[in-house]
Amino acid sequence: MEQGHEKRRTNVSIYGQQYKIVGSENPDHIRQVASLVDKKMREIKGKNPYLDSSQLAVLTAVNIGNDYLSLIKKLDNDQKDGDS
Repeated sequence: MEQGHEKRRTNVSIYGQQYKIVGSENPDHIRQVASLVDKKMREIKGKNPYLDSSQLAVLTAVNIGNDYLSLIKKLDNDQKDGDS
């Protein structure tokens, strides 16, 4: 196993549920990701109080996926603008 890529366990709370995340990422990074997901879930639930947990999870994933793709597109456009 490469040094720096050992698996670590990080305990996080997302939307009132405890999770043990196992991976090679820095625990602070994992906690930031969990916090982002928790915040987004609470934001969506606040606007749509009748969503069940599955619907809330899927809409959260779709929203975060949309944010991610928008950032990738912006970075790509910024790179193209910088190359011209």
